[in-house]
Amino acid sequence: MTGAKRKKRSVLWGKMHTPHREDIKQWCKRRLPILEWAPQYNLKENLLPDTVSGVLLAVQQVTQGLSFAILSSVHPVFGLYGSLFPAIIYAIFGMGRHVATGTFALTSLISANAVERLVPQSNRNLTTQSNSSVLGLSEFELQRIGVAAAVSFLGGVIQLVMFVLQLGNATFLLTEPVISAMTTGAATHVVTSQVKYLLGIKMPYISGPLGFFYIYAYVFENIKSVQLEALLLSLLSIVVLVLVKELNEQFKRKIKVVLPVDLVLIIAASFACYCTNMENTYGLEVVGRIPKGIPPPRAPPMNILSAVLTEAFGVALVGYVASLALAQGSAKKFKYSVDDNQEFLAHGLSNVIPSFLFCIPSAAAMGRTAGLYSTGAKTQVACLISCIFVLIVIYAIGPLLYWLPMCVLASIIVVGLKGMLIQFRDLKKYWNVDKIDWGIWISTYIFTICFAANVGLLFGVVCTIAIVLGRFPRAKTLSITDMKEMELKVKTETYDENSQQIKIISINNPLVFLNAKKFSADLMKIILKETDGSQALDDVSKCEQNTLLSPLPNGSCTEEASQPCPSEKYSLVLNCSGLTFFDYTGVSTLVELYLDCKSRSVDVFLANCTASLIKAMTYYGDLDTEKPIFFDSVATAISVIQSNKNLSKDTDHSEV
Repeated sequence: MTGAKRKKRSVLWGKMHTPHREDIKQWCKRRLPILEWAPQYNLKENLLPDTVSGVLLAVQQVTQGLSFAILSSVHPVFGLYGSLFPAIIYAIFGMGRHVATGTFALTSLISANAVERLVPQSNRNLTTQSNSSVLGLSEFELQRIGVAAAVSFLGGVIQLVMFVLQLGNATFLLTEPVISAMTTGAATHVVTSQVKYLLGIKMPYISGPLGFFYIYAYVFENIKSVQLEALLLSLLSIVVLVLVKELNEQFKRKIKVVLPVDLVLIIAASFACYCTNMENTYGLEVVGRIPKGIPPPRAPPMNILSAVLTEAFGVALVGYVASLALAQGSAKKFKYSVDDNQEFLAHGLSNVIPSFLFCIPSAAAMGRTAGLYSTGAKTQVACLISCIFVLIVIYAIGPLLYWLPMCVLASIIVVGLKGMLIQFRDLKKYWNVDKIDWGIWISTYIFTICFAANVGLLFGVVCTIAIVLGRFPRAKTLSITDMKEMELKVKTETYDENSQQIKIISINNPLVFLNAKKFSADLMKIILKETDGSQALDDVSKCEQNTLLSPLPNGSCTEEASQPCPSEKYSLVLNCSGLTFFDYTGVSTLVELYLDCKSRSVDVFLANCTASLIKAMTYYGDLDTEKPIFFDSVATAISVIQSNKNLSKDTDHSEV
């Protein structure tokens, strides 16, 4: 009898600890998102737009790959590899369906610091000039790509460690103003690094603190050595690129296929340079020989990992932050979700695996992602199709790019950063919504310019946390007496058959980046329960929801409601008397919640709002101006709701 019990107990224990097939299947889908969307891919509806987007994306991948490889101080052919392999890996592991991963200006600029420090240009004459067995490239070029690959490998390892530690949950610390300022400052650095190609000046590599200002000081000291031919060709290229891209944007609804101006410019410039022999006649710098094919895999040099640790951290943080912002923007635009931790895994693997294939550090690029939006891409199939055309360039077309002028490539880089540079326009928005966020933007941008992107990012995060922690102790909350009086007043004025259709939630905390995400999730949880026709909540569940709506300690958030009729619209009144201060993230969360509720046929009204909150929300979002949504008190809001309801009933009776 005892043996049978033991056997039964061991069987039960085995069942408890044996993973079910469904659990394994769900885990695979969670870690390999391609298994989620690929079986549901609609060939009839999605293949054509994905193919068109993939072809146009391939043009961007090739041009930016060549450009960002030069920006990373390695041979241009390695940029083509960096446009191929990371895109394939992200398509398998990434959750952003409209995110174009590959070479990236900011990560290339960071890795260039390590390349120029460990393998400076002066070493070219010290290394053997004979070609190696790898694509016929010199040992000097292989040493340089070895350093860049080591930065990519270690940066990817850091991202994978962050995935294991589940640090994606801490991404709420990266507020929109900080990310915007950091990327704008980094884009300014990239433009500065291209000045020598735009002007045709021979210039030593300058980096480090205040390197931004030293570069322009050197340019002004040597202004007489500017090459007129390079300057004119750069100006012409920038004007053509900007003009055609603006025309494409203006008429994208009328024309089905946009003009790939980058490709046209490269072909035209290469042909003109070949016919006029600009390299020898005017001394114009060209891309040079681009070998065919892909070399066999080779491990990056592990003995220099400790020497590139600083750059690896910069690549891991800056690349992830910029890529996550694009993935979240894509998810918000097309109504799907993105797991922050899964993005750590996807980008970590997109850096580690390609580092064995002579690739520079990778991340998602704003210009290519925006291109997928505008061309109507549906899934990551567009990126996979672009990889096919990149392969064709690597094996067939690459050698024809020998005559491409460097100043044209630099112009393509500068124009491609337009999306980041025009973020200066956000300053007006931050000033009107929250002047403290405006100050954080300015200070983060200055630190990024003076030092580096990773330093600016770290400063912005620390500054944001310090300011919020300094404001919280001074935040006022409603007293218990006031809360009881308000609850009594609301109960008195809504004690009729219609009271079930009004839900009142009182917010008693500041709304900032620390709690905005949780506040949004908890509030939507309540709304979804109500709209789905769930059963009435008992006192215990009300207390649980009150706790959820108070994500910060020493705060309270009360709710008075019964179950509304699921077939009718119901109203939500947010009492903002306890919302003593807010930041840009808090305002954007409130506006997005309002618009989301509006799409779900839920009327939202805000009571006891401060004048600054009303001004910020009105400036930020497209709110409904036909009927008032801001009220002096909860009682006023409820009386307006009741009068509107009675008016609609009278209208229905008169129609009958």
